[in-house]
Amino acid sequence: MEQRAHFSKKLEDLKVMVLRMAALSESAIHKAIRAYLENDADLAESVIVGDEVINEMEDEIDNFSLELLALDQPMAVDLRTIIGAQRITVNLERLGDEAVNLAHRAIFLSTRPPMPHNPKMEDLANTVKMMLSEALKAYVDEDVNLAGQVCRMDDKADDLTIAILRQMVSDMVAESRIVERGVHAIIGARHLERVGDLSTNVAETVVFVVEGTNMKHNCRG
Repeated sequence: MEQRAHFSKKLEDLKVMVLRMAALSESAIHKAIRAYLENDADLAESVIVGDEVINEMEDEIDNFSLELLALDQPMAVDLRTIIGAQRITVNLERLGDEAVNLAHRAIFLSTRPPMPHNPKMEDLANTVKMMLSEALKAYVDEDVNLAGQVCRMDDKADDLTIAILRQMVSDMVAESRIVERGVHAIIGARHLERVGDLSTNVAETVVFVVEGTNMKHNCRG
């Protein structure tokens, strides 16, 4: 009984570690999006600098998870909890990378005249921010229904990305002097779309942890 209580405490510690990393990754995404939309190079630089802490946390969680797997030999739901934490951590690290990628786009665009206002880009940014927030809430609450909602939101993010791509190509054809900036804007939209994909991965992992169902690539739509 005492051994079980000790193991349960370790699982709680693992979740707390994942949530700490999640807070950093989400903050990085929010800052990077703001830097990208507002051409704020200083804010973008802070995102790039902060990524090292996220990478270190991934290593820490990975080591702790491996220790739990090796020493405690968990079964069933406990095993899924640990594997789920590892999967989510991988996606959180990748989210940090996407924040850095978006920050680099922001730094470049800050050295050029501003692009025309693009409401669809803001809509995409808000959509993927919501997806990430809801995916993390689903993880905290072990809410499979909320996880499913995140998966369904991915279609909207994909549609917005395609609409942005088409609009940017049309604008570049009409006005050749914005081609360089337009290409970077398109790449930025792809980074935002990737944030939505990674948030969906987190949501799929929630379903796996709670229900034992592997929803990878299957909870969209």
